[in-house]
Amino acid sequence: MTDVLLDVIDLKQYFPITGGLLNTRVGELKAVDGVSFSIRRGETLGLVGESGCGKTTTGRTILQLYEPTAGKVLFYGVDLFSLSRRDLLRIKPKLQMIFQDPYASLNPWMTVGGIVSEAMVHHGIASRSEANERVGTLLEQVGLRRYMARQYPHEFSGGQRQRIGVARALALNPELLICDEPIAALDVSIQAQVVNLLKDLQQELGLTYLFIAHDLNMVRYISDRIAVMYLGKIVEITDKNALYVNPLHPYTQALLAAIPIPDPRSESGREIIVLEGELPSAANPPPGCRFCTRCRHVMERCRVEEPPLVEIDPGHSVACFLHS
Repeated sequence: MTDVLLDVIDLKQYFPITGGLLNTRVGELKAVDGVSFSIRRGETLGLVGESGCGKTTTGRTILQLYEPTAGKVLFYGVDLFSLSRRDLLRIKPKLQMIFQDPYASLNPWMTVGGIVSEAMVHHGIASRSEANERVGTLLEQVGLRRYMARQYPHEFSGGQRQRIGVARALALNPELLICDEPIAALDVSIQAQVVNLLKDLQQELGLTYLFIAHDLNMVRYISDRIAVMYLGKIVEITDKNALYVNPLHPYTQALLAAIPIPDPRSESGREIIVLEGELPSAANPPPGCRFCTRCRHVMERCRVEEPPLVEIDPGHSVACFLHS
């Protein structure tokens, strides 16, 4: 695909587990274990899954906030992991992140103007006076007022703080934004406003998003395609409509069955899927399929072989032996 902006290939992120008197390495936590996907220019790829599946770690590893264990991340065909520090600093402004917690991600000792302009001055793309002028434009772009640049984060609500986080992410004119559950910490009444802002900015600026979340209804609203992640692996990826109409992986089916429907008749008539058992530890994942310990369709083969992610229909890939 010539329009691919970001191509993630067999990405792995293992964290060491240490113990004993000498604090030696005794194992590893396989937070991300061989994840591959691509994002086309101008689209939104939703990345969903339950807490602890590796969604946030995937986003942070792409940006090298964690040192990757293995794999490649190609941006415009260039492997970011192979670049020197100097070359990486030149390309980093094109990839930015919106963090989950607007209360923890903004420095309480800095004004909003300082927070938003800091990266511009650091990367040398604007003088202090030019950066201050651009701060006002960015604040207006995200629905805030210019005078708010002189205020501090504690003076704002959660929704306003997240808008400041969006303005900070836009300061370096990025092409790809990794949105790490940007609405999870917000009131329900504010979530739609922030998501609509992101959609408007995408149209206006031609942005590309990796949108990480667990709210499947919101992911369906904002995304073009959706990747479902379970215990460090992508188990299904397809167009958003195909995923909701025809989910193929048993885990995806269980996730969708958990979404409440605001219609008593429809709600009472649909199948209830209960996942039994506990989520396995990423430090000691089960052999074979990662989902085999909780799957209602498990076969003996699932316990010993790991199913590959295979394209079943055009653009619809699933890692499950039921469809191999």
